[in-house]
Amino acid sequence: MVPKKQQIAVIGAGLMGHGIALTLARAGQYVALTDPHEETLKSAPKRISDSLKVLGADEDEIARALKMIELCSSVGSAVRNANFVFEAAPEKLDLKRRIFADIEHHAPAHTVLASNTSVIQITKIMEGLNHPERALGTHWWNPPHMIPLVEVIKTEWTDAEVADRMFALLADAGKTPVMVEKDVPGFIGNRLQHALWREAVSLVERGICDAEAVDTVVKSCFGRRLAVLGPLENADLVGTDLTLDIHENVLFDLESRQGPSPYLKQLVEEGKLGMKSGEGFRKWTDAEAEAVRARVGTHLRKLEGILD
Repeated sequence: MVPKKQQIAVIGAGLMGHGIALTLARAGQYVALTDPHEETLKSAPKRISDSLKVLGADEDEIARALKMIELCSSVGSAVRNANFVFEAAPEKLDLKRRIFADIEHHAPAHTVLASNTSVIQITKIMEGLNHPERALGTHWWNPPHMIPLVEVIKTEWTDAEVADRMFALLADAGKTPVMVEKDVPGFIGNRLQHALWREAVSLVERGICDAEAVDTVVKSCFGRRLAVLGPLENADLVGTDLTLDIHENVLFDLESRQGPSPYLKQLVEEGKLGMKSGEGFRKWTDAEAEAVRARVGTHLRKLEGILD
């Protein structure tokens, strides 16, 4: 059983941090939330309230969650009594290292230290700590209060009991944790996701189809199965013999370059940065971009109800 009303610190109150904080507070844990930007910190309760409304929480539930969250002016004040710390700062290695040095200086000896990152190896973040055995990674997916998965990443130093405590805390909060036994770039989810993205970019780059065709194929075909049937489940469903036959006839022609696509680099160099600039692989109006964001949110809420 995971104790309730434990003290948990969340460092960073932005998009990821506020979602992590509300998830843990909603699960009955005390959360000390801090951010170096005063406006971001002050706006956190309103954003947490708005996110809870999207999840279908009523006013009483929102009030209960907010009562479990304390806004703190510094890292030191946030972590001084913490059993767990979740760092949710921007994806900058030096910044994260400085934050963890500060955390280690102020946190109790028993505190479990976790970095939320999707792109930086946990080993690189934690290698300067005096006690890296209590440190690990927790990769929450965006939006963290709506996506069930959290990848728990061990480094070579992480104590197994520490990883198990984190796993149990996340499961108790309603998340779906998975244990990543080796700290590799991209962990599990992003390695799988970007293997698909690499081939998707290549198909467009090679003139095989346009970007809309790629997206349509995924959304109208195997993407519909992925929420309930993982790739290795699917391989067992159709048979490993058929899977081997397909691989022998397809894999040789898949994109295998080690670096990013020149086509992708060209888009970035030309300022075609996707929805935020109005054009990336496809052209976007503000209304079209907002419709996509709304569609994703609606889909995630409906999917949670279906899968529950």
